[in-house]
Amino acid sequence: MRIIPITRILILALLCLPIAAAKAQTKAGNAKATLDQVSKKYDSYRTMMADFSFVATQADGQQYNDSGSLKLEKAGNKYRIKLNAQEIISDGKSVWSILPEDKEIQVSEVDNSAETLGPQNLFTFYRTGYTYTALADERAGNQSLKAIQLTPTDKSSSYAKIKLRINGNNHIHDITVYDRASSSYTYTVNALYVNQKIPQSTFTFQKNQFKDFELVDLR
Repeated sequence: MRIIPITRILILALLCLPIAAAKAQTKAGNAKATLDQVSKKYDSYRTMMADFSFVATQADGQQYNDSGSLKLEKAGNKYRIKLNAQEIISDGKSVWSILPEDKEIQVSEVDNSAETLGPQNLFTFYRTGYTYTALADERAGNQSLKAIQLTPTDKSSSYAKIKLRINGNNHIHDITVYDRASSSYTYTVNALYVNQKIPQSTFTFQKNQFKDFELVDLR
C-alpha cells in the first residue's frame, strides 16, 4: 500500500533485578494466557467476514486512511479484501491485486511463511516468533481492552513491535504494527461475522470483468 546519573541507576537496577524479572515473567504469562484464549476462539471459526478501518502514520506525521472488508475461508487460506483503491483476491495459491485507478492487475504466488503478516494469518500470526508483554488495560469508547505488545525474536524482522488490543469477547479489536522506520499501521476490526457461508466464486479471479486492465504476472 501506496512502520542520567548512570551509577545510581545501575545500582537501583541491580537491586531491583529479581523483582523486575519476576514481574516480566508474570506479564509474559498473562499475555500468553490471553492470546491462547484468543487463538482458541478463532480456531473454532470456519469462515470470517470483517469490516475494518486502516490508518498508516508515517514518521513525519503524515497519515493515510482507508476502510474495507475482508472475507476469509480458512480451509485453503482463501480470502478477498476490498479497499477504496484496491481489491485483493486469493484462491490460496495465487494473489491478484487489482488497482482500478491504474487499470492494472498484479498476480503473484501466495506467501504462507510464518514471517509474513497477512489476511491468512491476521488473527493467529502471533503464535510463534514473538515474545509477549502484557500492557495496562486501555479503553476505546465504552470498551475496556486488554493490550499486549509483541516483539519479534528475529532481530532482522521489518517489524519493531506489534500491539494487539483484545475486547471482552476475546476478539482482536485492533492491531498496530510499528516498523523500524518509525511508521505505524493500525487495523481496527469494526464488525466481525463468523461461520457464514461464502460462495466459492468470491475467491475466484474473473478475468472477463477486467478486460481493459493490464495483467502483470509476477509468479
